[in-house]
Amino acid sequence: MSTASTNPTTPLGIGVLGAARISTDALIDPAHEIGARLVAVAARDRSRATEFASRHGVEHVVDDYQAVIDHPDVEVIYNPLTNNLHAPWNLRAIRAGKPVLTEKPSAADAVEARTVRDAVRAAGVPVIEAFHHLHHPLMHRMAELALGGELGDLQYVEVRMMMPPPPAGDLRWDPALAGGGLMDVGCYAVRTTRELAHRLGGEPELTGARGGELTEIPGVDAWIAADLRLPGGVPVHLESSMTHHSVDFSLRVVGSRGEAFAPNYVKPQEDDRIVITRGGGQQEERMGTRSSYAYQLEAFTDLVRNGTPMSTDADDAVLTMTLIDDIYRSAGMAPRTATPDAAGAGA
Repeated sequence: MSTASTNPTTPLGIGVLGAARISTDALIDPAHEIGARLVAVAARDRSRATEFASRHGVEHVVDDYQAVIDHPDVEVIYNPLTNNLHAPWNLRAIRAGKPVLTEKPSAADAVEARTVRDAVRAAGVPVIEAFHHLHHPLMHRMAELALGGELGDLQYVEVRMMMPPPPAGDLRWDPALAGGGLMDVGCYAVRTTRELAHRLGGEPELTGARGGELTEIPGVDAWIAADLRLPGGVPVHLESSMTHHSVDFSLRVVGSRGEAFAPNYVKPQEDDRIVITRGGGQQEERMGTRSSYAYQLEAFTDLVRNGTPMSTDADDAVLTMTLIDDIYRSAGMAPRTATPDAAGAGA
């Protein structure tokens, strides 16, 4: 598909759907860093959009999400809405011919992800899922350590995405909004496992999963643990939790001659260490605290301006959502499902 912009030298014009908290780190700060334009924003509460625009330097506040998409100076859309609103509004942006950087997961389930993929293929308009950590040197180095032979033959991988409980009433506890721990933080572990599998030439195989809910909040996974195998048979243990006592966003790879541990592989801007243990000693590598979101926005801009592919496209999102759905089923839980007319409800 052809995605290159006809205005390769002008700042990228971005429209923002909603005034989500994640936008500051994920888009606003990177946009200011690389010189992109924050053209328009809308929120269900206009006063929130007005405050957001004033605080972050967004040029226009408009009436609703569709008005953001339709704004003539908006070239691309950033979609940080609740999970159930990702695919419906991504589809509306596709229909308007505007590329999308969408928060993860980009759909409520694999069926919805396939609908978006089919629309992308028909229209030639890219939708990119925001697994920002994949663009940081830390993740590249961890993959190199895992698969490049420095630690010997890869024997085991452990990926943990665990956090303390969000407050009662938080959107992440709402099944109608496609909430749940695997959907919120656990999808990073799923995509990281798939990244290692890609570099081995295939997809991971799910061998089993288990999980649990809070009694007072049925229908939403509080925690899930899954076991998988990479191509060649290397075991991977994946854990996702919204009931942990502390934040643990770590990645550990174990080889026949040593191991490497990244304490916060998802947000290296907060902790860029890789601790390598081998030969009876330990060393620490620092991979840089420039934001992973900044690397991602640069890559997205390169896609839009020059047609340079990104790995987390709509085809890739189908495979990620398929594995997420399979993990839910293996754990004895129902996958999330698309909400009828979600886009209309969210506008």
